[in-house]
Amino acid sequence: MKILLVDDEPSARDRLRGLLAEIDPATEIVGEAGEGGEALRLIAKAAPDLVFLDILMPRLDGIATAREISKLAEPPAVVFATAHDDYAVDAFELSAIDYLLKPVRKQRLEAALSKAKRFTGEAWSKLAEALPPECRPARRHLCVYRHGELRLVPLAAVAYFRADNKYTTVRFDEGEALLDDSLVSLEREFGESFIRIHRNALVAVDRVEGLHKLPEGGMGMRLVGVAELLEVSRRHLPGVRERFRQIGGLVP
Repeated sequence: MKILLVDDEPSARDRLRGLLAEIDPATEIVGEAGEGGEALRLIAKAAPDLVFLDILMPRLDGIATAREISKLAEPPAVVFATAHDDYAVDAFELSAIDYLLKPVRKQRLEAALSKAKRFTGEAWSKLAEALPPECRPARRHLCVYRHGELRLVPLAAVAYFRADNKYTTVRFDEGEALLDDSLVSLEREFGESFIRIHRNALVAVDRVEGLHKLPEGGMGMRLVGVAELLEVSRRHLPGVRERFRQIGGLVP
């Protein structure tokens, strides 16, 4: 079995590696990662059968990493690890997804190895539904692919999201990329820092410079770092103005 160890604590990875060698010397550790973005790149390169995934990690945490793993055509199995016995444990049990409490015990690890199965989109959906709100922190980074390579885009670098048919484009400081997320789900997750200005567009509140009349009529929104004016629909214009009145903005 090919295994990937993902934990921001080297000592935790060392313990897992040692226990796995005791259980089965033929186990192949194909890589180690200290955060989610690195883990996703290693999964694409090494195609592990099983990923031991810590929950609390910098940049891309374990829950956000699992979400991306579930989208893969052939996802590996995932076993979560946590030092907090109250952190989403009920959700793991309800969704029949395995987990380990730290410090990991040999007997419990053996049981996890025997029941590990692929972490599919269906498995993610069950887990996401079972996770309490406090265990689903908003993402601070987005996973995007540009030129065939995985990139982590900080949410602070995003200017807007725009939907076009079944795709969503994210515009950020260094360019654009496609996302699988719908505008509805993005608005639900990032509604405090983004505002809908059109049925097909969400913009970052802190990027807004102002509203301007469009040559063909209607209103457009100017964003910092974006040359084009984004159309603000008549339907959403009152809500946009009200939002900026509440936060003391200067949008006319």
